Amino acid sequence: MATHARFLPGLALGMAVLLLSGCGADEPAQAPPRPAIVVQPQPAAATLQVFSGEVRAREEPSLAFRVGGKIAQRRVDVGARVRAGEVLAELDPQDLTLQAEAARAQLAAAEAELELARTERDRYDRMLERQLVSRSVFDAKQASFDAARAKAESARAQSAVMENQRDYARLPAPADGVIAARMAEAGQVVAAGQAVFTLAVDGAREVAISVPEAQVGRLSVGLPVLVELWSRGGERWPGTVREVSPAADPQARTFAARVSFTAPDGASIDLGQSARVYLVGSDDAQLSVPLSAVGGEAGEAFVWVIDPASGRTLRRAVTVAAWGEREATISAGLAPTDWVVSGGVHLIREGEALAPIDRDNRPVNLSAVP
Repeated sequence: MATHARFLPGLALGMAVLLLSGCGADEPAQAPPRPAIVVQPQPAAATLQVFSGEVRAREEPSLAFRVGGKIAQRRVDVGARVRAGEVLAELDPQDLTLQAEAARAQLAAAEAELELARTERDRYDRMLERQLVSRSVFDAKQASFDAARAKAESARAQSAVMENQRDYARLPAPADGVIAARMAEAGQVVAAGQAVFTLAVDGAREVAISVPEAQVGRLSVGLPVLVELWSRGGERWPGTVREVSPAADPQARTFAARVSFTAPDGASIDLGQSARVYLVGSDDAQLSVPLSAVGGEAGEAFVWVIDPASGRTLRRAVTVAAWGEREATISAGLAPTDWVVSGGVHLIREGEALAPIDRDNRPVNLSAVP
């Protein structure tokens, strides 16, 4: 009995070992890669010339009535979206209607005179054949007919002009777009050609900037630049200088310029948004990354770079040239095509698999981006 008692603890210990070894054979399920926001280094602001501007439409025609008069009705306001052909405002049509009616009356009188002159000419033509009148008398009737015909044609053209003038009392939109400015109100008397609205036509958007005299020599049509919206700080899109004014503004003494840019699909670009235009220097531009992307250990700065092929992290030592409020300027260790983890550097391990996403929590396919 005592012998069996000695073997019981050993048997229990062996069974426990077997149970633990059996549990160890079932390895826990591997956790999915953690999401991590990634960014690509951007040209550092220290090597850029920055110009402030605002988003404008490429086409901004000033709309005006083709005739003068008193505005009877204004149908749209600033910010209204309009369609091509939509009536924006109307003039008081009374005077134009009376002028059209007077032109029609003059046309009717001219046509009556023409009919009388034709009848007289035909009658004298028959009398000339019977030699009852002289040739000179018939020629006089022919001249009267020609004059009446010319007068009728003139009255017909004048009547058509007056009809058009009456139609010009309505101001239609020439294209789809948004009313960007209003320069007249209902009840105001305007002259022909006086601007009433400014229409921002749908389509391409640009950034309008003002360039000081000392800097205008650096700009030329076709020069590549970077564009950043205040509402989307940190995102810089490629752009091109499309237009540079040949003359300075007489009051501000600055040169107006237009910059076209390409925004990513889905980006909301509203008229009037504030923007920055970055002019890259001719020298080797340094790169910048968010401060949250830079870590430090033993006096050495580093960032975590994701390998596009494997999706795993690589620790990359970098040289920080300057520390800014939101960005660190990197002078060595990074390339513009690298993908850098922008935060949580103290939680990342070498060779760790991460799921890259952008600031809008959308997956980033690193291998598909050059």
